[in-house]
Amino acid sequence: MNTLGIYLHIPFCISKCPYCDFYSLPYQEKMVQNYCSALKKAIRTSPAKGQSVDSIYFGGGTPVLLGTRLIELLQEVQARFSLTPDCEVTLEANPAAMTLDTLTILKKGGFNRISMGVQSASDRELSYLGRRHSFLQAVESVQMAKIAGFKNISVDLMLGTPQQNEQSINQFIQTFFEAGVQHISGYLLKIEKGTPFAKQHMEKLCPDEDASADLYLYTVEQMEKHGFLQYEVSNFSIPGFESRHNLKYWRCEEYLGIGPAAHSFYEGERFYFPRDLNAFVQAEDIWSLKEQDGKGGDIFEYLMLRLRLKEGVNLSQIKKLFGVEIDELLQCAKKLQKHGLVCVDGEHIFLTPKGFLVSNSVIVELLECL
Repeated sequence: MNTLGIYLHIPFCISKCPYCDFYSLPYQEKMVQNYCSALKKAIRTSPAKGQSVDSIYFGGGTPVLLGTRLIELLQEVQARFSLTPDCEVTLEANPAAMTLDTLTILKKGGFNRISMGVQSASDRELSYLGRRHSFLQAVESVQMAKIAGFKNISVDLMLGTPQQNEQSINQFIQTFFEAGVQHISGYLLKIEKGTPFAKQHMEKLCPDEDASADLYLYTVEQMEKHGFLQYEVSNFSIPGFESRHNLKYWRCEEYLGIGPAAHSFYEGERFYFPRDLNAFVQAEDIWSLKEQDGKGGDIFEYLMLRLRLKEGVNLSQIKKLFGVEIDELLQCAKKLQKHGLVCVDGEHIFLTPKGFLVSNSVIVELLECL
């Protein structure tokens, strides 16, 4: 039986960042209490009882705001499923919302990986992004996590932000390399409809498309110089510290998402909970709320997701899994290789950093060959 991933959505923040489109609400103590009770109930009644789990991810929102209550939620997962000895247990955290005491207790309680939303090395950029911490505070938070005992630390870097330049990117990578983090996620800013950034037309202050592409390619280059190898479009790590949970998504492996707005892929089906915290808290049968999102795992989805990974796809594996001929796919990939977008290495096809920048159109072209 394959190992399962578990995602728990913690939809509370101190304040909402102006670029964020994730489902989150302002922290209110009474609502947090009610939500924790509902989340425990959802875990206790979830599918896949007793199944082996090798990754648990607490995302948000700002999960660290729940403090030691997170351990109670983790214990519910431990009681419902069979955790592997090396299970990766990740906590998302905000440098403006953590203390050494809390991190120490959480580490002792079973959390072994922490992912911090830092976003920039420039306080000016952080101010534009609505972040409540300084860069110095973020660096101190990494040191705090290390003192608490975390040996698997990830930080987020946002690319293409207002007035960003190569200098601030280089400072970010160099600083966290010296601080000893193991993983960096580097995301291009996407201004989502309905967010304050969209209403403020913040794109006017951001690097244009070409400049953002240059910043991305520069980031890939600098990451590799510092030993952070790219393994996915937006993720870089010291070898052996790739995010196990993220890899489940891109490898079409099974995971259960629990909480409003959380998505799942289980037993060939994709489904999700509506973005409605009140409905989740008040439901007698929480799992009756889930909405179907179609079948998952077909060849088109497999290629679309796997090609986000640096490892790409194995042609023999595609033929074995889906019983399709891959000659046309291979020929199409070789044409794209001439433009520097794809590499064909024996039976493997994978995108280059340049290809990752236009990954959607490259993947569509490859899919059309099938």
